[in-house]
Amino acid sequence: MDEREIKSRKILENLSNIGEKLREASEILQSSGISEPRREANSLLALALGKDKIFLIAHPDYELSVDEETLFQSYLQRRASREPLQYIRGTQEFCGLDFAVDANVLIPRPETESIVEAAIEILRDRENSKFCEVGIGSGCIAVSILHRIKTARAVGLDISPEALEIAERNAQTHDVLNRLELKISDVFEILRNEKFDLIASNPPYIPNEEIEGLQAEVRGFEPLAALTDGADGLSIIRKIIVESPQFLNETGFLLMEIGFGQADKVREMFAPEIWRLVDILPDLQGIPRTVKVQIVNN
Repeated sequence: MDEREIKSRKILENLSNIGEKLREASEILQSSGISEPRREANSLLALALGKDKIFLIAHPDYELSVDEETLFQSYLQRRASREPLQYIRGTQEFCGLDFAVDANVLIPRPETESIVEAAIEILRDRENSKFCEVGIGSGCIAVSILHRIKTARAVGLDISPEALEIAERNAQTHDVLNRLELKISDVFEILRNEKFDLIASNPPYIPNEEIEGLQAEVRGFEPLAALTDGADGLSIIRKIIVESPQFLNETGFLLMEIGFGQADKVREMFAPEIWRLVDILPDLQGIPRTVKVQIVNN
């Protein structure tokens, strides 16, 4: 048993009220390299108690039951090992909706919301629109679009059956499953003669050589196949660009998230006789992040 485990067990054995729990848990998380240990300790304890954070502030002398202490201890150990809070909680907010997540899918991130915003702008005036998401993962992109565009339909593709199960659960939760068809597919492999008004994707774009430099939470817990193509981070992006035209309508769009420093290389992949580059939208840090292009010769 290492020092952190011994210290955590002492908390379980000797402490019982909220104030003491939060102080000791914050120390453990800080020693584990968590950047905001007090905030995360609050989140873990609120989760274990099934209460909100206001309850923690208002009741510092509340004594935990044995079951509550045991559950909190479990969450604390998982977070101290750098498992993401989102996986411990089992949910993550995206575009104002809560999505179920686990280690089979990427954690939805704010920068990806720009794909949803751009898609809504494109599809809102198209009657009975149909779009495809390549690598649907948790379903956060497709489900968010369908939630906003009530007449739209979608096809969601993913190579992971486990990811499709999560996407199905989220589509059911947000009442859009009747407009979403989920298929196991390596990029467009399963499709034949279907045409879409829009194709959206957040592909694995991190170069393999950069994986070791990622945060421990990302490197150790998020699905590797959703992070990197195992090469330069551009191979699946290139495949989507090359194969998308055969599945787009005459005025169809492609929306795709790309990584830091990839904008120039990705821009060069679009043949001007096939594509019209509309924009590369920046994320909240000003990094070119979402490619928006339209078919011109189909």
